[in-house]
Amino acid sequence: MMVTVPAAMAGGTAGAANAPPGHYATRADVRAFAREASQATGIPVATIERTLGTARYQAAIVALMDKPLLAPPKWFEYAPSFLDPARVAAGVAFFDANAATLARAEALYGVPAGIIVAIVGVETYWGRITGRYRVLDALATLAFDYPRRAPFFRGELTEFLALTHEEKLAPGSVLGSFAGATGLPQFMPGSYRRYAIDFDGDGRIDLWTNAADTIGSVANFLARHDWARGQPVLLPASIDAANRAALDARLDGGLSERRALDAWRQDGLAVASLPADLAPDPVGVLALEEGADATSLWLACNNFYVITRYNRSRLYAAAVWKLAAAIDVARRDVVIPAKAGIQP
Repeated sequence: MMVTVPAAMAGGTAGAANAPPGHYATRADVRAFAREASQATGIPVATIERTLGTARYQAAIVALMDKPLLAPPKWFEYAPSFLDPARVAAGVAFFDANAATLARAEALYGVPAGIIVAIVGVETYWGRITGRYRVLDALATLAFDYPRRAPFFRGELTEFLALTHEEKLAPGSVLGSFAGATGLPQFMPGSYRRYAIDFDGDGRIDLWTNAADTIGSVANFLARHDWARGQPVLLPASIDAANRAALDARLDGGLSERRALDAWRQDGLAVASLPADLAPDPVGVLALEEGADATSLWLACNNFYVITRYNRSRLYAAAVWKLAAAIDVARRDVVIPAKAGIQP
């Protein structure tokens, strides 16, 4: 899991077509990048060149990026690993250990504590799985030897150089995912610099080992992407058989476009337990495959789409919401079923 990398971009790396993979200490395109990054960050060119000279090309990362696209999983295939009793129990432990910090973040940013906990749980199992690649290697490989997404990763490499300079970190010491996401919340370097905060006031930002900074930074990310305080994420919905085919035509990969709630109602959608204070934002419809022959429908409110700013997958956003609900139930000492289709 990671903050979503944008779709493949056209364009290549100037000079890279004739350069062998790696060899970052000697390549003209890398030296040109170093000059550009120096102008953007204020870091001396020689320092950037020395850093990039220590980066190692990772063929395994290119192979992962080029892995053939498969059909996305169904909800009932995707969800169980995020909702199993062991992960829920670990989430309860993380919540209880950081309850005061979570309460402060919720009060300040309006993001429910359970959502914050669940994002960290889905991303890295609360720090157990944070990535084994050196971020420097991953970003250099993708910036200079993966032309299809080179513009994006060059930008992230510049952000990473600035980040490690500002935080006085050895660039080669930072580990993360194969795409360069790092820390407990798996922020890309650009997101780290824009949204990470020193939430415990110790004078530095640490998303690798500091739970307080992680909690505050996830809450800040969601708030900065327009999380609506007190508003729902998903609401149970249904539609009669006569209107189902028309609804299915609006579902692109299980998630519709956003429209006014009245428009959905006119098309036959019924929503149970509609809050009286529901914001007048456009809403969508989410379909979750509960089994081979069963699908649940949900009204996707603004906050659902905010979660998709963290990761664009509808399944990811649903898993975050379901895990948050499961952790909340477990904290109230209620036995919950370990199934993908549990109701919060």
